[in-house]
Amino acid sequence: MKKQILVTGGAGYIGSHTIKQLGEAGYDIVVYDNLSTGTASAITYGRLIQGDLADRQQLARVFAESNFDAVLHFAASISVPESIVKPLEYYSNNTANTLNLLHCCQQFGVNKFIFSSTAAVYGQPDVNPITEDTIPQPLNPYGSSKLMSERLIRDYAHASDLRYIILRYFNVAGAEVGGRLGQSGKKATHLIKVACDAALGQRPNAGIFGTDFDTPDGTGIRDYIHVDDLARAHVDALTYLNSDSPSQILNCGYGQGYSVREVIEKVKEISGVDFLVIEAERRAGDPACVIAASERITEILGWKPRFNDLDTIVRTALAWEQKLNANSPSIPDLVR
Repeated sequence: MKKQILVTGGAGYIGSHTIKQLGEAGYDIVVYDNLSTGTASAITYGRLIQGDLADRQQLARVFAESNFDAVLHFAASISVPESIVKPLEYYSNNTANTLNLLHCCQQFGVNKFIFSSTAAVYGQPDVNPITEDTIPQPLNPYGSSKLMSERLIRDYAHASDLRYIILRYFNVAGAEVGGRLGQSGKKATHLIKVACDAALGQRPNAGIFGTDFDTPDGTGIRDYIHVDDLARAHVDALTYLNSDSPSQILNCGYGQGYSVREVIEKVKEISGVDFLVIEAERRAGDPACVIAASERITEILGWKPRFNDLDTIVRTALAWEQKLNANSPSIPDLVR
């Protein structure tokens, strides 16, 4: 019998890629999403229930009508700059809604939980790569709201039979290598998407926010992980929990970093377009360098990344953006 899984935020960027892999693995999937940033067309397996996690009555009905074996919780607001100007919205959507979801898990006896967290919980540690034992010190409400959600999950687990995997994402980028899925959010501000849009004429320029960081070229350094590899980490995490293994907090990254300037130059190189780049002041809450120590996820889950390559990340992202924008200039052989 197929195990039934609830996926919140499954119509979004990372959720939709994970659903595809869960469906291919044979899981019965129910997607709960308010479609504020996701799209129904991105759901390739399972059935969609449109709803908001703030509506606990509707959420409870979904649990009551189903027999969930596990919950994968992606639904969240994710913009660091936006969180600084709208902190209460972030605590409501990220933290309070996680609490609503945990209440339903308690009420209906669901004891497996996979949580979409972020490297933003770490803030700016003194040492890179960052291990899971690094003391979290978030620099912005986004990171704080996710850390508070982590604490809710851990505290509830201590008082119950809940077992969890908390996955702390580093910078997620790229698109499904088969070209069927990618990042479709109109408000997305991720660097690689913005640079690809600029290369394809969908934006007038790409921006570098801060050129005076304490890094080799003065721009921020990030650990970029391909979205297909991140999706696979969730499938591996569910397999792990299905074997009655103990709870874990795990970094999701490759253990290597690229600067903002390096990423922009890579997009220019692969696209063949020398688009305009505007340099601006640092954004509040942006750390200088964030790189994952990724040994633990490999050891514990047996996770094996397949797309640990900036060229592949950029090529798949460009191919997806070109598919979204049919009038963009032709850039051949983006995926190979």
